[in-house]
Amino acid sequence: MLPWHEPYWQHLAAYLQQKRIPQALIINGPPGLGKHLLVNQFASSLLCNQALANGIHCGQCSPCLLVKAQTHPDLLYLKPDEPGKAIAIGQIRELIPTLSLKPQYQGYRVLIINPADSMNRAAANAFLKFLEEPTERTIILLITERLSQLPATIASRCQKMTLSKPEPEAARLWLTSQGIDQNKSALLLSLALGSPLLARVYAEDGTIEQRENCLTQWLKIGKHQLLPTVVAEEWSKLPTGKLQFWMTSWVIDWIKCCFGLPVSALINPDLKVHWQEFKQPLELNQLYSLYDLLLLSRERFEKQLNNQLLLEEILINWSHITRSP
Repeated sequence: MLPWHEPYWQHLAAYLQQKRIPQALIINGPPGLGKHLLVNQFASSLLCNQALANGIHCGQCSPCLLVKAQTHPDLLYLKPDEPGKAIAIGQIRELIPTLSLKPQYQGYRVLIINPADSMNRAAANAFLKFLEEPTERTIILLITERLSQLPATIASRCQKMTLSKPEPEAARLWLTSQGIDQNKSALLLSLALGSPLLARVYAEDGTIEQRENCLTQWLKIGKHQLLPTVVAEEWSKLPTGKLQFWMTSWVIDWIKCCFGLPVSALINPDLKVHWQEFKQPLELNQLYSLYDLLLLSRERFEKQLNNQLLLEEILINWSHITRSP
């Protein structure tokens, strides 16, 4: 069990011990906290015939072996057919006949929906009908990072558990236990917004080096040494979520520097030396306009098919508010 899951598991274990399992439970929280691991563990315990005293599944009984082999008939998953796509009404309709039957084993049937907020309107309406009249011994576990995106009619019919990020020191200790350099753990956690699992991914996929390369290009655009269109074409092949966060954090730090805030107040304290490379101050109102554009880009990156055009717009705006040394 991940160390920051322990208080949440105690709550879930109490459900098991008291035999008061919620019909539908939403597990909510930011990315990188292992929500799916916690939900899978709870599902395994719900299906187990010989759960341990702390509620953990035994791992040895017939249902546990079926879960391990991913062949348990009463453990169902609902997710988009492709990453980033919506859960469609057709998927709900295909699932309803199975859910209308009693579980094949004597325990519960568990349906895990991840991410639950990816259901489109038609799918959500079809799912709501089942949620209003659930079948016998069926438990629904919904995982989401965006609780506000779930229809209120669904959210109001579910109990909720919200996971919070662990304390920074606890997260750094865990990263160290995973073999990650202590000198990098604080920076990785900052880039991952405090989420340890995401920080571990960043340690393994070269995110720090990728960020440094992107910053170099960003600064060169600001100094009019690189064309925004050239960089946008290259960046269009990178994860837009990372790029959007990096650019937004750089602009926020620049605004903070304009107000003379200390290094400790910066999102990227390791980069302050780069902010000082510009000889002349930047116009605050233009920085605020770029910040607004970056906030707007969050949704546009998800909906716009041609991210290169959106990146061009952002980088051209950045080049317009900077001055050659």
